[in-house]
Amino acid sequence: MVSTDQQSLSGAMVGSSDDLLTEILVRLPVASVLRFKSVSKHWHLLLSHRQFTHRYDKQFSNSPGIFAHNIYVPFHVNDRSPPPFTSTDSRLNSTACSDRIGQSCNGLLSCSSHWGNNGRLEYYVFNPTTKQLSFILPVPGGQVGNRRMALAFHQTDCVHYKVVCILVLDPREDRFQVQIYSSETREWKISIESFSAHKLVFRDPVYWNGAVHWAPFHDKQLYFKIDDETLQTLPFPEGVMCSEVWTMYFGEFRGHLHLILHTKKPLFEMLRDHKGWFVKYQVELDELPDAYPWMFDYESRFNSKVIDLVRGREEEDTFMVLKVGEKIIKYNLVDKSFNQIFTLPSDFHEDVPCFHRYIETLTSL
Repeated sequence: MVSTDQQSLSGAMVGSSDDLLTEILVRLPVASVLRFKSVSKHWHLLLSHRQFTHRYDKQFSNSPGIFAHNIYVPFHVNDRSPPPFTSTDSRLNSTACSDRIGQSCNGLLSCSSHWGNNGRLEYYVFNPTTKQLSFILPVPGGQVGNRRMALAFHQTDCVHYKVVCILVLDPREDRFQVQIYSSETREWKISIESFSAHKLVFRDPVYWNGAVHWAPFHDKQLYFKIDDETLQTLPFPEGVMCSEVWTMYFGEFRGHLHLILHTKKPLFEMLRDHKGWFVKYQVELDELPDAYPWMFDYESRFNSKVIDLVRGREEEDTFMVLKVGEKIIKYNLVDKSFNQIFTLPSDFHEDVPCFHRYIETLTSL
């Protein structure tokens, strides 16, 4: 039997060694890590240090659910853990009246809100895991409604998050400007002075492989390289015509960029060098209503959409998340099994975008 003195000595040895503490704490669930930050100032500094958060996120960062506006939907029906938050309003300022999530990017959310009596629009970045937020300075120039904001963040290649703003200079001529905000400098700078494009090209931004990508539209798919500060054009999948470019899903997970088109069956994945797409999975959604008619009705067949794709650490754990009417369904891409995981309230108001992935991250803002 270990004596009390020996236990005290062992505890003192562990407590005095940051290396030993790290080896223990890095193996704990994220809720425990956040709770242990309050043990002491030393533990708080240790658990907030980028070396620890990067290692933790690399090993254990996962996606347990998705936000439907401010409603949290866990991917696993048996998950009884509390949601990361129930409403952004309650986490911010009592004067906030219309917080809106614009994008999810590797654990951080870009949000906007009309604040105060004058209803001015302000942007901020929010970490739902740590409950931290950071406001973004107003974008210089242009009208508030004529901006397309995109968040760029990754624990390894973009540790200081950036916000890419596509600013409409002249809506009558479709003239745009690119400005970049850096969380490191807390300043905006003009990247591309002026260029022409169609405004619908800048929908559904996704950060992947050092660049912000926008969902394909008609004959264009653009991406903005963060380091080079240049706009580039992506190719369409081989055999896909411009008339067939109607995006059902566009997103990234675990370093993979994915695309599903309404007019094509495959789930495409982009090559790392941006030079083309290849078929990763065959998507057989047409079989679901016939195989399980009790989950579908006539209207649902025309009211279904892919809202997320989660790549598992193991291939057999990869699944899509579908919205079919008011039902949220998880569909395994390997064994083709699926189950209902959530029912949205009847008064749920869907607009674009309204579904955003939740990823646990200890990154500090």
